[in-house]
Amino acid sequence: MSDRGSTRGEFSRDQEYISTRITADGRDGFPVQPGRYRLAVSRACPWANRAIIVRRLLGLEDAVSMAIAGPTHDERSWTFDLDPGGRDPVLGIERLQEAYLARFPDYQRGITVPAIIDIPNGQVVTNDFAQITLDLSTQWRAHHRDGAPDLYPQEHRDEIDMVARLVFKDVNNGVYRCGFATAQDAYQAAYRRLFSRLDWLCARLAHQRYLVGETITEADVRLFTTLVRFDVVYHGHFKCNRQKLAEMPILWAYARDLFQTPGFGDTIDFDHIKRHYYQVHRSINPTGIVPVGPDLAGWLHPHDRERLGGRPFGAGTPPSPPAPHETVPAAHTAQAN
Repeated sequence: MSDRGSTRGEFSRDQEYISTRITADGRDGFPVQPGRYRLAVSRACPWANRAIIVRRLLGLEDAVSMAIAGPTHDERSWTFDLDPGGRDPVLGIERLQEAYLARFPDYQRGITVPAIIDIPNGQVVTNDFAQITLDLSTQWRAHHRDGAPDLYPQEHRDEIDMVARLVFKDVNNGVYRCGFATAQDAYQAAYRRLFSRLDWLCARLAHQRYLVGETITEADVRLFTTLVRFDVVYHGHFKCNRQKLAEMPILWAYARDLFQTPGFGDTIDFDHIKRHYYQVHRSINPTGIVPVGPDLAGWLHPHDRERLGGRPFGAGTPPSPPAPHETVPAAHTAQAN
């Protein structure tokens, strides 16, 4: 994540990403090729969490390997401190920054996750998080698992794009606009915008199980990664405190429905999420103290969303359980509470 402030105290996200794409036709010089690329993520980051979920749902684990950085970083970049010796075992690097500088020696922008690395030369290909997940759905289709859902169906793309745009502007990025505002007026404007959009989402989801159509789509993935972080960090840490997610019945049930769907909740590491936000954002939390709560057991409570119809995977099937080396430690999950 990269950001910059403004003279009015408003948070402004740097949205200039490396736009190179990995495509079936290789138009940018990076053709789809199983085993060639490595997805670098942190489980703490909501933008990276999208790519982790989509990769799981589509069954691309064997086609695109995954490097998992630790939950904290310094000014230089994310580090692979979870791996033996502090190096990613495939890329052989300690810091994600090394892959960026390998391609762009004078790279001055944020070293962000998710990023896709070309394994043979160790260079970053792209960190355009919004396009990465769409390309996993559309360009890697030949390598999807049997029974993979269509997360970006052609007939619903305009509506998915519309919903995703509003969710990004007011919710995904909206919580950051609240948390990193440095003027009261800017914070209050962001706060009103955030909760107005959450109210809109509640109304939309009151009579339909998913955001667009009868199945899970890219739109649901994009909203979920903010909702799952709402009570553990955004409500208190970012001052998004009109209500907790658990106090918004429709959104809370919707989020639990997704959390309990294979491929969603099993990607969530609450320990990493809390450590990242509370330890890295010292301008907001100078002490670096990580809260013990909240109680996470509610994520496993029944949601009753099945009554609205719809099938999470359409005519497809759930993904297999994650591989042991990609399984979130039990102590970091809702089951631990």
